[in-house]
Amino acid sequence: MLKKTALNDVHWKLGGEMTNFGGWEMPLWYHTGSVKEHMAVIERSGVFDIGHMDLLRVRGKGAFDLLQLCLTRDIALMRAGACGYSVILDERGHTVDDTIVYNMGKDGYILIVNANMGLAVRDHLTRNNTFEDVSVTDESGKFSKIDLQGPVSPKIVRKLLARGKDLLDGLRYFHFRGDYADPESETAFAGGVPVLLSRTGYTGEVGFEIVMPYDRAHDVWNMINDAGGGETTPCGLAARDSLRTGALLPLSRQDIGDWPFVSTPWNFALPLGRDGNFTKKFIGSEIYGHGASPRDGANIRHTYPFRGFDPRKVETRDASVLLDGVPIGVVSTCAIDMAIGRSGGKIFSAASGDKPDSFKPKGLVCGFLRVDRPLETGRRVTLKDARRSIEVEIVNDIRPDRTARIKI
Repeated sequence: MLKKTALNDVHWKLGGEMTNFGGWEMPLWYHTGSVKEHMAVIERSGVFDIGHMDLLRVRGKGAFDLLQLCLTRDIALMRAGACGYSVILDERGHTVDDTIVYNMGKDGYILIVNANMGLAVRDHLTRNNTFEDVSVTDESGKFSKIDLQGPVSPKIVRKLLARGKDLLDGLRYFHFRGDYADPESETAFAGGVPVLLSRTGYTGEVGFEIVMPYDRAHDVWNMINDAGGGETTPCGLAARDSLRTGALLPLSRQDIGDWPFVSTPWNFALPLGRDGNFTKKFIGSEIYGHGASPRDGANIRHTYPFRGFDPRKVETRDASVLLDGVPIGVVSTCAIDMAIGRSGGKIFSAASGDKPDSFKPKGLVCGFLRVDRPLETGRRVTLKDARRSIEVEIVNDIRPDRTARIKI
């Protein structure tokens, strides 16, 4: 039987196209369709049910030392109220999962990990724990999570904050306020709903991830949609996938997984100092040589972002990467970012301030590929599945002018 989030009935009432996503019954899209949902996040705001994620709380005197060992991110650089993206590796340097880690101050740390990964991550932490006074608690079933993303989202959240309308002032990207498990949390929505309010998201656009008690998910969903009015659109997994791809963000067990986390676009997850060396050792760091470079002699696959020249795409599961007709790798993600297009030889987003007046995005194919050799930016390769072949180019970035870091 499929697992269901606290908002499952809402998705059915909204006419969601439901699917089995890793054992969870989740909406792919609603009657609006994934294209309009994608564009809603770029131009207004979109709201996502992310209640299928797992949440671990790590407490105790040894919590810092354990996470410093098991996470790639140097959490010594994170003050209370800061959060950061990290990867969790095994001894081979292969990805166990990725996570957002939250420094809760005196109350330890929270890790939000992918659906169904709470047990695996908890076991990994427990297995590697040699420190005194550490507890790792899986809080699945106690919380729910809703993401509100897009340029209108700060206005909506300000309407909902019950204890001080200025709580968003100075809230920077990858920082948060409050704790959903604390009834006296400084961050509460109308009606006294305690929330963890985080300036993060999986879209590349300005927005929030909101964690609340499981039994208050309907209240928060309704409040968001009522406050947003016609400026908020319920969004499903398809739009979430195309948005994260355009934002250059990986999907665990697809773009990163049971292979070495080396030679990827996601070095920001590694503890790189200004001198290019790691600022700490961590489980899996032996796979690296100098800085984020692979150790000499390591058999490494190289992951690169790509962007195409029109919206045509290939099927990820069946697609191969060809260089001058020779197979060199596989496609891990292939999606269409409907908010971008080409004009005068330049890439623009629907959110670009300098886009031509006549610009109307038609969408471009984009994604990630994993190959057996280094490729330089601008190099063109062919993606081929059973139906078609398309030409794409290796790039450093995909969707320009993303808004996630703007001041609010």
